[in-house]
Amino acid sequence: MKARLPQGMSNGQASNMNQMLRQAQQMQDKITALQAELEQREFSASVGGGAVDITINGKREVLKLNIKPEVVDPEDVEMLQDLIMSAFNEAVHTLDEVSDKEMSELTGGVSFPGLF
Repeated sequence: MKARLPQGMSNGQASNMNQMLRQAQQMQDKITALQAELEQREFSASVGGGAVDITINGKREVLKLNIKPEVVDPEDVEMLQDLIMSAFNEAVHTLDEVSDKEMSELTGGVSFPGLF
C-alpha cells in the first residue's frame, strides 16, 4: 500500500518538511539543555560598596546572602531592606542578561515566545 501525501506535496517537499521538523526538534533539545544548565549556574551581585552580597541560581533561588555587620542598624531597617532587594534584583538582572545572550547565540537571534 502506498502512503498518500497531501495534494501538491511531492516527495521533495515532504523530505524538506521532515528535515525542518528534525532541525526544530534539535533546536528545542539544545534550548532545553541550555535552560537546565542555566538553572545550575550561580549569579552574584554586590551593592552598597560590598555591604550586601547575594548569590542566586538560575531558578532565582537565593543560595548565599552576606551582610556586613556595620550596615545592620536597628534604627534604619529600611536601608538594609533596600540593599537586600537591590542586590537580589541586580543578580536577577545578571541572570536575565546571560540567559538572553546565550539563548540568542543558540537560536541565531530568533525569538521563541514562551520558551525563554
